[in-house]
Amino acid sequence: MHIVIMGCGRVGAALAQTLERQGHTVAVIDQDPTAFRRLGSGFGGRRVTGVGFDQDTLREAGIEEAGAFAAVSSGDNSNIIAARVARETFGIENVAARIYDPRRAEVYQRLGIPTVATVRWTADQMLRRLLPSGAQALWRDPSGGVQLAEVHTSPAWIGHKVSRLQEETGVRVAFLTRLGEAVLPTSQTVLQEGDLVHVMMRTDEMEKVEAAFAQGPEGSGH
Repeated sequence: MHIVIMGCGRVGAALAQTLERQGHTVAVIDQDPTAFRRLGSGFGGRRVTGVGFDQDTLREAGIEEAGAFAAVSSGDNSNIIAARVARETFGIENVAARIYDPRRAEVYQRLGIPTVATVRWTADQMLRRLLPSGAQALWRDPSGGVQLAEVHTSPAWIGHKVSRLQEETGVRVAFLTRLGEAVLPTSQTVLQEGDLVHVMMRTDEMEKVEAAFAQGPEGSGH
């Protein structure tokens, strides 16, 4: 597949090198020609100097034969404009934009453009380890009706099966993080101390789910 990347910072350069190693052809766009040094001498793809949302620049980068487009420059507005041009003008289906402002990220998600709000995600994950409580949305579908969330789970659930947790709270457990590894639970999986529980649920049921997870199993005296 041919992939166009806008932005040759650390993320863009790493992405370009990884994709090329995987056998894809890659073109990288950046306004600053010196930024291409990050790609190294072994990079065989195209280096295009210009603005990533300019249609002529995108054509020079091979957007018309591209299967995917990533906007990872340092500017939110530039990233989202470029992502929309790639999708709406050139019909690229696989488009992603890096967004620093989390409030904007949610708006763009609803436009159907997947966003990666890197700094906020990292900070939120750190906070959740320090101050566990409630539910933290990790992903929402474009309509906003369903979300994947990490939900703080009462110690009262330890030793109980994931299947019971699902039955009593009405969620689907997507996966657990156990000792830093992702685990896909089976009907026999039992919750252990330190497990992080990631669930799929309806967005409008978040408060109800939080309460059920915090309370512990029914009839357990917690």
